[in-house]
Amino acid sequence: MTLVRAIDCEIFELPGIRFTPFATPKRGSSDIAAWRLTIKAGTPGTPHQLTRQEIIHATGGHAVATIAGRNIDVHAGDTLLVPPLTDFSLANPGKANFEAIAMIPAGTQALADGMKPFSPPWTL
Repeated sequence: MTLVRAIDCEIFELPGIRFTPFATPKRGSSDIAAWRLTIKAGTPGTPHQLTRQEIIHATGGHAVATIAGRNIDVHAGDTLLVPPLTDFSLANPGKANFEAIAMIPAGTQALADGMKPFSPPWTL
């Protein structure tokens, strides 16, 4: 058993988005990568795909997911199941931060326009 303390978690940031991984292969998780996700108010979504299913459980705020061209409102308490190899983005058009816990199988790769497949650093 491994205990991961919040104070020891590395933080990764993209414009308007913060990823705080707490369960990853580097931290002893053999099968799952999981992180806290914060999307700042007014942050647009970034279209991408993943090679495996992603699960996102909203813990605060509101976001709009676009999955295969369909917009879905996501509120605190909702759980979003994102199919693999499907166009996806998550935007926060609101005035408060959106907070969630996200999970993917270890080894999942991201596919983004014009880039080679890659493993997001918060999943390693």
